Amino acid sequence: MTMIYKSEAGGRELLDHYRRLLDAWPVPAEHVRVPTREGETFVLVSGPRDAPPLVLLHGSGANASMWRGDVPTWSEHFRTYAVDLVGEPGLSAPSRPALDSGAVSLWLDDVLDGLGIAGAAFVGTSLGGWTALDHAVRRPERVTRLALMCPGGVGRQKVGWIFKTLLARPFRRDGLRESAMAVAGLDGERDRQALDDVVLTFTHFNPRREKLPVFPDQALRGLSMPVLVVVGGRDAMFDSRQTARRVRECVPRATVQLLPEVGHAIFGQAGPIAEFLRS
Repeated sequence: MTMIYKSEAGGRELLDHYRRLLDAWPVPAEHVRVPTREGETFVLVSGPRDAPPLVLLHGSGANASMWRGDVPTWSEHFRTYAVDLVGEPGLSAPSRPALDSGAVSLWLDDVLDGLGIAGAAFVGTSLGGWTALDHAVRRPERVTRLALMCPGGVGRQKVGWIFKTLLARPFRRDGLRESAMAVAGLDGERDRQALDDVVLTFTHFNPRREKLPVFPDQALRGLSMPVLVVVGGRDAMFDSRQTARRVRECVPRATVQLLPEVGHAIFGQAGPIAEFLRS
């Protein structure tokens, strides 16, 4: 556990907090553990058993709890599978498959196979958006639709100052709180709960520090499924305008929404994404 956490005690505190959030999950859910080549993967499953599958992939430094505000909407019409990415602060294995290879997609193949899913729609944000996009490029037959919020791997990643800001004062929660507000674009009052979660996480968690591989134009042009991309104009982590431009130019069946006053953390998209997924 110390591989991804700064201490055993910190890791336990984070996971205890996560389990309390799972206990308060807003809709009935099953807790499923899927064996994979990267170790056990935790999946939170909600919605009607006979509904179309929808796979949810969270961002870096997060877990399935980030979807708790969205899943009541999506689980009305979909069987939702909120996956804890391996190597992140959830209940999956601490393994971190190499991003510059097919290892992440192979892990996701194992997850889908273990859940009995041949193909599904995907919603992903940030690192989860990169993961969903990587799988769509490598396994297009398994991805029916893609809804991506501030995805990595398309626009330029602005990593240098972000890690310096987030990690420079790890023992000062006030400084970490200010840094999280700047990096994620969170408001101290409106987004208090989300901000508290971010501060707690990065007090104890060691994030991945490598840049996400960028998808070439040819790979984006090969995406045949409908794709929705939502980006924030004030995203401090990725060049959102470059993301929007490349998706518009390269992805054949793309819908792009650029929210000018929004940062990296994008909220309130459950309804529009549900409409896209059902169209």
